[in-house]
Amino acid sequence: MECIIDILLRVAMFSPMNSITSLTPSQLRQAADLQEQIQELQNQLSAFLGGAVESAPAPVKAPQKRRMSAAGRAAIAAAARARWAKYNAAKRQPAKKGKRKFSAQALANIRAGVAKRMAAQGKAAKPAKKAKRKLTPAMRAALERAWAARRAKSKAKA
Repeated sequence: MECIIDILLRVAMFSPMNSITSLTPSQLRQAADLQEQIQELQNQLSAFLGGAVESAPAPVKAPQKRRMSAAGRAAIAAAARARWAKYNAAKRQPAKKGKRKFSAQALANIRAGVAKRMAAQGKAAKPAKKAKRKLTPAMRAALERAWAARRAKSKAKA
């Protein structure tokens, strides 16, 4: 009896057509009949020996995939957005302050102090630069008229 079961199992394992999808309906029916016969023989053997004979283990069902709720996904996404916001806020640099300027009085005091120190050392201080003159609107208009006349005169010659 045992020899027949072993032979059937070996034939099933090493046959080139061991894929269920490549079997014809009649071959499938024949395989099902053989399976039933094997089960019946195992039952008879267990009854004969007076105990349970271990049969092939039942196929183990794959564990179900864990699924996350929409609320869980939303909580994770919100936490990720908060982390990125914190990172980007730390990355931003504060706006640069404008360059500080001395007042005219402060510059005059500094220059006077420098001149005083230079005089104490016996060196002549540099003469102060003259303040740049600013044109009045009337003077600017007169200059523009003069420049326009000069351009017109040079165009007439050419």
